[in-house]
Amino acid sequence: MAGSAATSDLTGWVRSPFTGGGSTHDRYEKGSGPGVVVVPEIPGITPEELGFAEHLVAAGFTVVVPSPFGTPGRADTPGYTMRVIARMCVASEFRAFALGARRPIADFLRALAADLAGRTPGPGVGVVGMCFTGGFALAAAADDAVLAAVASQPATPFPVSASRRRDPGMSAAELDRIAERAATDAVCAIGLRFSHDRTSPRARFDTIMRTNHLPGSVTSALRRVKQASCLHPFGIYPGAVSAFTGWYCGRLSTSSIAKHFRG
Repeated sequence: MAGSAATSDLTGWVRSPFTGGGSTHDRYEKGSGPGVVVVPEIPGITPEELGFAEHLVAAGFTVVVPSPFGTPGRADTPGYTMRVIARMCVASEFRAFALGARRPIADFLRALAADLAGRTPGPGVGVVGMCFTGGFALAAAADDAVLAAVASQPATPFPVSASRRRDPGMSAAELDRIAERAATDAVCAIGLRFSHDRTSPRARFDTIMRTNHLPGSVTSALRRVKQASCLHPFGIYPGAVSAFTGWYCGRLSTSSIAKHFRG
């Protein structure tokens, strides 16, 4: 329906706990084929997040969606979202305001990605992060198991000051490791944002591009999404899910990311 995102529910998704990087969270898994980790945005695994994940399942991927916050399957409401944000602001696992920080959630995602890579076909997996979790997906690419990372509207640290707007959302060591991998074409990284999105500031992308940690693919992707209208032509709401769905899902068969996944 025009003006709304595709939605789904938890039917057919297999839940199991996973421990890695010092944290334990439930994960939901579905599909077969090369692996993709989809990290939900705030407030958690909503029907829209599941609708996006189902796109990837239908495209021939094994999809794992971790649940580090929120109630899986619950619809987004303003009150629910604000309660989750309040928790994110104080949770040490996410370090929502920290500068130049290594975050425990990124360690968890690297372990989750490595586990998925070890039991799915292909040389590695992809990780997709959205909005609050966008930068976590990029940080996960410091691990050799991650062959592709998509940071859709990365919003951490919360951009409440100029220094936080410039911050790439990970530690210098993580950036350096990603740079080493990118230099040998061992990882494909894509960054996406809407041009007037204040929660995912242009300064954050400028920092990454100036340091040449993620050359080429981030620059081209940023330019493409900058031109997006406020409402996606497919009628998807203008959130992180729509940014990634519109740019990527229709191109799975030909994109460099898909080629990485499929070896």
